[in-house]
Amino acid sequence: MAFMMIGERINGMFKDIGEAVAKFDPKPIQDWAVKQTKAGAAYIDLNVGPTAADRKKSMEWMAKLISEVTDVPIALDSTNYDAIEAGLIAIGKPGALINSCPNERAKIERVFPMAAKYGAGIVALTMDKSGIPLSADARVAHAMEMVAAADEFGVPTDSLFIDPLILPCNVAQAHAPEVLEALRQIKTLCDPAPHTTLGLSNVSQGTPDRSLVNRTYVVMAICAGLDSAIIDVNDETMVESIATAEVLLNKSIYCDSYVKVFRQR
Repeated sequence: MAFMMIGERINGMFKDIGEAVAKFDPKPIQDWAVKQTKAGAAYIDLNVGPTAADRKKSMEWMAKLISEVTDVPIALDSTNYDAIEAGLIAIGKPGALINSCPNERAKIERVFPMAAKYGAGIVALTMDKSGIPLSADARVAHAMEMVAAADEFGVPTDSLFIDPLILPCNVAQAHAPEVLEALRQIKTLCDPAPHTTLGLSNVSQGTPDRSLVNRTYVVMAICAGLDSAIIDVNDETMVESIATAEVLLNKSIYCDSYVKVFRQR
C-alpha cells in the first residue's frame, strides 16, 4: 500500500481559509481541494478553524463544497463531534475519516459508534485527559486500548489510524525518537495492523526551516512504520522525499517517473 498523504491546507488556522469560512466564500476552499487532489492527496483534511461562528454549519457547508470538486475522501477535523457528524451526513457516503479521538471513554463512546454507523475511519490519539506521554511504551498502551475499542464497537482495525502525536522538536526534542519507537510497536499490535499517522507539521512548529525538518522526519518515520500523515501535499520536495523513501524501502517498484507514479496512486 502506498503512503497516504492527507492534505492539511483546508484549515481555518490559515489566513485565507479562515477568511473564507468567516465570509462563506467557497472559492479558496474549492481551489485548495482541487490543488491537493492534483498533488496526490489520499484524504483532504477539513478543519473549520477558530473563525467559524457555528462550527456545525460551517463543517456541513465546507464538506459539501469539497465534495462538489473532488472524489477524494475528507478527514473531518474537529473536537466538536456534533460538527463532525453534520459533515459525515453532508458527505453522504462511507470512506470519510474522523479526526480525532483521544483515549477517553466518553469520547470513545461518542466517536466509535458514529464511525461504525457512517462507515468512517478514526484518527485515534495516544493520549488521555492527563496529556501526551513521553515514552513509547505509554503511547503504545494507549494504542492498544484504542484497538480494543475498535473491536468493541465494530470498527474494522484497518479503519483505525493511530497517531502517536509528534510535538515540536524545538521544545520537546526527546519526544521525536519515542514517537518513532511507538510507530514500530504499533504495527505489531494486531493482524491486520492499524494504520499509523502523524500531524507531521507539528514537528517543525517554531523552527526556521520547517520544510527541512518535516521532510527529514517523515522519511525517518516511514522507515519506522508510518503509512500516512497530515502534510503539505503541495510541498514538492516533501513529496519527492516520501516517494523516494517508498522506493528505497522496496514498498513501490522503481521506474524513472516514480514520483509521478506515486502522486497518481
